[in-house]
Amino acid sequence: MALDIKICGLKTDQAMAAALAGGASHVGFIFFPKSPRYVEPAEAGRLREAARGKALAIAVTVDARDAFLDEIVEKLQPDMLQLHGSETPERVAELKARHGLPVMKALPLSEAADLERLTPFVGIADRFLFDAKPPKGSELPGGNGVAFDWRILAGLDAGIDYMLSGGLNAANIGDALRLANPPAIDISSGVESAPGVKDPALIEQFFRAVRAARDDRAA
Repeated sequence: MALDIKICGLKTDQAMAAALAGGASHVGFIFFPKSPRYVEPAEAGRLREAARGKALAIAVTVDARDAFLDEIVEKLQPDMLQLHGSETPERVAELKARHGLPVMKALPLSEAADLERLTPFVGIADRFLFDAKPPKGSELPGGNGVAFDWRILAGLDAGIDYMLSGGLNAANIGDALRLANPPAIDISSGVESAPGVKDPALIEQFFRAVRAARDDRAA
């Protein structure tokens, strides 16, 4: 089974080059001003040109207003919207219709009961992103470098398409793939040398760890 890999929070040409060289299927741009990974829509649009025909561009927003989303869509020309806030199923449907784009809805998890929050979005969101709940006091809904118990995904309906996110890095990706067997993974802080600073060497190391983990499972 192919594994989608999203490198999220890209801001530099060097990080983009490393993501593409490693084989990223998706590249993510953060449009949440409080995040250290925030990038202006016009700059994101410039960066994404390198990914055309190689990886899908994802616009990550948090309860964004229509005018800002319009600007993002115009300048980035994303392949998908990722909604990482408190957006309702109605809002997801509204934005899909407004922009003619698929939507990935992020949901924070910490225990199996949290998976019940999926139900209203099934059939509306095109994909889910499962992230850990933010630590107390954090202003960021994602990118906190925190993991959740991946074993809670074992009972998930096989028809649910999702990306696994939250605290992934080269050291633990093998365990994540073994325990959750996700169809896709998303990493941001796990390939950074400082908050918001992507490290091409860490990106390369992460891809090597993914390949090693998959080779071990195949063997």
